[in-house]
Amino acid sequence: MLAAVAWEPNKPLVIEDVEVAPPQANEVRIKIVATGMCHTDLYILFESMKKESFPMILGHEAAGIIESVGPGVTEFQPGDKVIPLFISQCRECRFCKSPKTNQCEKGWIETQHVLKDSRFTCKGKKIEQFAGTSTFSQYTVVNQMAVAKIDPSAPLDKVCLIGCGICTGYGAAVNTAKVEPGSTCAVFGLGAVGLAAVMGCKAAGAKKIFAVDINPEKFEKAKVFGATDFVNPKDYDKPISQVLAEMTNGGVDYSLECVGNVEVMRSALESCVKGWGISVVVGWTELHDVATRPVQLIAGRTWKGSMFGGFKGKDGVPEMVKAYLGKKLLVDEFITHNMTLDQVNDAIELMKHGKCIRTVLNPFPQ
Repeated sequence: MLAAVAWEPNKPLVIEDVEVAPPQANEVRIKIVATGMCHTDLYILFESMKKESFPMILGHEAAGIIESVGPGVTEFQPGDKVIPLFISQCRECRFCKSPKTNQCEKGWIETQHVLKDSRFTCKGKKIEQFAGTSTFSQYTVVNQMAVAKIDPSAPLDKVCLIGCGICTGYGAAVNTAKVEPGSTCAVFGLGAVGLAAVMGCKAAGAKKIFAVDINPEKFEKAKVFGATDFVNPKDYDKPISQVLAEMTNGGVDYSLECVGNVEVMRSALESCVKGWGISVVVGWTELHDVATRPVQLIAGRTWKGSMFGGFKGKDGVPEMVKAYLGKKLLVDEFITHNMTLDQVNDAIELMKHGKCIRTVLNPFPQ
């Protein structure tokens, strides 16, 4: 099969002939029909750059069709439409059994960013599997606990985005922050995750939603998803937390940081009203410590984190697909570009320079 291989950090991906082994016990092989380009893929390639993780096939936001199943797989059969999950749901560990989290102990043991026993080889070398999924490829092999079966009528070139960005932002507002009707919210960063967070705030009944970004071109798009006000930190000579406090009589009820920048995380927390404000860290980074003055928390604010929007994948993803099919969730509006897998480096450039919301790649162009 063809796949986009990252041979080393900070270099363009290369389309290569890659061998993908048949699925082993409890695994399925998926034909990838569509895969989105997410900022986390760029983070691994250009920011964290852990040399031991390369060569690697990136990609983790996708949809496809089960091609074959390994021994012991009863939940899936060839032909099923599915979305691979970078957060597993084994349904057996203490985390899966708790309604309080979507973390899965087995999933982290299995993947920890890369699958311990990848099914990919290229030029005689093992290729690491990113987040247990690796979807910048025509086929991938995934453990059955990291796959969600979805409605067979779902258009895969659209619902692939539910596999990461849309659930991550929307769920951060609805599941993690638990935004209440009539509340005031601020969303920092208007990429796909931020726009999904705006949509989640609106769905939860927020009356005012401040969209915060240094790129004013993003406001029109944010309006589509429910933003009521746009704030560009560059327009002010004082901290954005102070600006928002003045606009909201002391601060917003909820803030969501969707950038992955520790300074923005601090700003988002300090933009919340004291007493009951809740700030959720959604953007991913492992490179820096996050800090604030203790009084910010002592005064009654809550600082929370959210991964994949708190959705348990096998349960939540099919429901989100149903919500889209029932016209209760915007998905098409996130897609600004459609490209083929061999244009993957063009898609990376678009995202690097903020020229897209989501690019969807087709590994099997006609």
